[in-house]
Amino acid sequence: MNRIYLGLIVVFALLSTACVSLPPAYDYSEFRNSDPRSILILPPTNQSTEVIAPYSVMAQMSAPIAESGFYVFPVALVNQTFQNNGLTVANDVQAVPVAKLYEIFGADAALYIDIQEYGTSYVVISSNTVVTVTAKLVDLRTGNLLWQGASTASSAETRGNSGGGVVGMLVQAAVSQIVETVSDTGFDISAIASTRLVSSEIYNGLLHGPRSPKYGQPATSEKK
Repeated sequence: MNRIYLGLIVVFALLSTACVSLPPAYDYSEFRNSDPRSILILPPTNQSTEVIAPYSVMAQMSAPIAESGFYVFPVALVNQTFQNNGLTVANDVQAVPVAKLYEIFGADAALYIDIQEYGTSYVVISSNTVVTVTAKLVDLRTGNLLWQGASTASSAETRGNSGGGVVGMLVQAAVSQIVETVSDTGFDISAIASTRLVSSEIYNGLLHGPRSPKYGQPATSEKK
């Protein structure tokens, strides 16, 4: 994801939350005490019916974490390492003791992701691709929870009303569903959901990592 795309996502997130009350600022005490420098993204558990969802989300989660200033272990290599050791199911991977993960990878922290919604749905006069994810960051040296959050992104956010009455809306919905299903719009929507979830530029996202020029600065949610 380039910087312009990230900037647009940040601006949209700020505008979309300007008229609603924000949740309390996250308590980053454990995060600061741990001061992780490297993050291991574990294969996501998947509550949706889309088999491609874990690969899509896992791939898109790397960029915003790296851009926040952390070293991210290559997700393809991580996934292959687990498969080579007989762990092909995400639930089994996420059940591996933190001490064992630290022994194998030497990462400071691991990101546990759960995909709650992923895919395109068609309801009468609307077609929409939605990605909803939750995640938690765990210190692999102590097992302490450092951070957790949730986010949702939808293709409807960037789609305007084309007019044309009910017939026009039905046609637009049908075309959108075909295009979004064939082109796997979920992959692009995953990028937005991932950035909203973990970017250090987002309210209650991760702190700035040691590779960021903003390292040590307050989180977005803590700024006055």
